[in-house]
Amino acid sequence: MDGFIETHSTSGDADSETRRIDAFMMSVLKSRFEAIVREMTLVVMRASRSAVIKNARDFSCAILTYEHELVTVEDALPIHVMSMDLATRPLTDLFDDIEQGDIYINNCPYTGGTHHADLIMAMPVFVGGKPLFWVVALSHHADTGAPAPSTYLPFAKNIFEEGMHFPAVRMARNYKEKADILRIGAMRNRVPDLWMGDVRAQIGACRTGERRIMDLCERYGTDTVLGFIKDWFDYGARSAKAAISKLPAGRYEYETRHDPVPGVADEGIPVHVAIEVDPIAGEILVDVTNNVDCVPGGLNLSENTCTGSCRIGVFNNLPESVPHNEGAKSRVRVRMREGSAIGKPKYPVGTSVATTNVNDRLMVAGDAVFSGMGAPYGRAESAGHLPAGVGVISGADPWKNGKGYVNQIFVGYGGGGAVHGHDGWLTFCGSANAGLIQLDSVEMDESMYPIVVERRGVIPGSQGFGEFEGAPAMGGVFYPLDHDMTIIYAADGTHTPPKGVLGGGAGGASASIRVTGEEKEALPAFSEEVIAAGQKIEFAACGGGGYGDPLARDPARVAGSVNRGWLDPEAARAVYRVALVPGGEPGIWSVDREETARLRAA
Repeated sequence: MDGFIETHSTSGDADSETRRIDAFMMSVLKSRFEAIVREMTLVVMRASRSAVIKNARDFSCAILTYEHELVTVEDALPIHVMSMDLATRPLTDLFDDIEQGDIYINNCPYTGGTHHADLIMAMPVFVGGKPLFWVVALSHHADTGAPAPSTYLPFAKNIFEEGMHFPAVRMARNYKEKADILRIGAMRNRVPDLWMGDVRAQIGACRTGERRIMDLCERYGTDTVLGFIKDWFDYGARSAKAAISKLPAGRYEYETRHDPVPGVADEGIPVHVAIEVDPIAGEILVDVTNNVDCVPGGLNLSENTCTGSCRIGVFNNLPESVPHNEGAKSRVRVRMREGSAIGKPKYPVGTSVATTNVNDRLMVAGDAVFSGMGAPYGRAESAGHLPAGVGVISGADPWKNGKGYVNQIFVGYGGGGAVHGHDGWLTFCGSANAGLIQLDSVEMDESMYPIVVERRGVIPGSQGFGEFEGAPAMGGVFYPLDHDMTIIYAADGTHTPPKGVLGGGAGGASASIRVTGEEKEALPAFSEEVIAAGQKIEFAACGGGGYGDPLARDPARVAGSVNRGWLDPEAARAVYRVALVPGGEPGIWSVDREETARLRAA
């Protein structure tokens, strides 16, 4: 029997009213730490070379204490930072000679990483000869030297079929790069120049963060800064406890299912989440022990992504005023099982898709489980990450003497699920980033890679209907110029699209299609395909699920969806029982209130 694991941060005192610094200084230092992370973020974005980082912004920066407690994140992807401590803790376990000027890299799920494509770089910050903080820059790299030209490998059974792993490795000493370590990474990479540039962008971000924290401690005094950290964690714990105390007590359960993947999970992968809410103690336990064993492929979660995703579901259902710091995290416990696909993986199973797919399903289950409390709680299911519009493309560029290229594109992605009071977020992409991944500029993609984006846009009627609608999906067509392009994608939601909650409808399903002249060929949902010169790939992402009874939707909102082109008037009448008539301008519809009242009464 595989063992249970429970994570529980103990930092922060939810009952402490002790103040170490005054309220004004608290506000000043909070903003200063946020500004440091923002500056680190700008360094990564401006200095990186690969499109997945500088265009789509698949990276995050953070500051932790030297004891691995989360201090500050700004504009970071949720999946990268809500369990960042798991990636830095091995450093103090494995190294007893950490010094100023060291830099460490970790992209191995078996030493606390998310998945092998996310290179996590951490640098200790010494002040007065003592280590006080870690500055961290995490970037998703375009290539990691896997057998297939992708960083997402659902069919890779173990880490030996994935790309290179750096299991908590020192790559700089006394501010000097270790050339041998970088040689290993560059040699195993299809685009070594891009890889090296992206790594050095992370180094620049860490060095920037180190300097700014040193300056901060010099200006305000180390004791004041450390006093702020303790007060900040106490405030986070009090805020989270107060928010949880307003939730209905009880145990709530929810289950969703990842699509079948032939040879890996022929029946799909059920994802079950249970939460226990204790409003008196101000704590929530997220229990994912009741899930299947690891599967023979890359869909297994890492301990890092499982822990972070369980926390994300909770924080998505708390007020946004609750800070995302170690104190707030202390009010959320996570219980998982070793050897489970939704838990801690057992070496050496594959985890290359641990930040998307099954992980997306875990996060949407963590959102939706709160709907068991009834309105206004919870959220409908959202789309996942990897339709063909978010695939990894590669080939030999005919305009650059056949030079190879490989990169993940973000041409079009899925919609967010609805919440009480709000329709879903159109540019959601997936729960792991919650809208922070940016949609690629068509012009930038076409200038960097030998492809043409023929069209992309919203797919009308693909939203989950409800009192509050899920966001519609995006779809489009793109193709290679004068060469054969390989695309690798993992389009979950083709068979089981995102579900609605509390009476809401499901979002539209994903689809992947090869276009050859006038012929269209449906492609597998999880595949590596060669799109030959003269062919095109067409895709549809998933729409988000709806929240609540469609007949409770405000007729004005229905008219708004029609006027945006997301719904036709016939569907408005059939689904929402809302009658529309031409308005005062061409193409604009208005609500026929009398006919609508008659339809809804019937």
